[in-house]
Amino acid sequence: MYLAINDREIPIYPARFAVTVLDLDDADNTFRTANGQMSRSRVAVKRQIEMEVGAMLWGALSSLLREMTDEFFSLTYPDPLTGRQATKTFYVGDRQAAVAVIRDDQYWWEGLRMTLTEQ
Repeated sequence: MYLAINDREIPIYPARFAVTVLDLDDADNTFRTANGQMSRSRVAVKRQIEMEVGAMLWGALSSLLREMTDEFFSLTYPDPLTGRQATKTFYVGDRQAAVAVIRDDQYWWEGLRMTLTEQ
């Protein structure tokens, strides 16, 4: 697997990586009729990626988080729908990490979790 943000390979790879293919529908034109028939107006197909990274040193965590400080960024990832690497524009939601342990005056962080959503 190859993952890059803004054409730079990420410093540490996730322990969990899940891609969801999202259908976005026009709310005004997507509905069910009285007899249960579906009328759908899909306006876009987007990706949402959930990542979780295991234990890492503070520097690696900081480096990865800094790659996602812009409002939007490009992400290169393996796309399950197309069957090949894709590069698309994403934004990141909340990013949570907990200090796992301090060993030899170095902070180890564990369980960085984030959700990336295609623009």
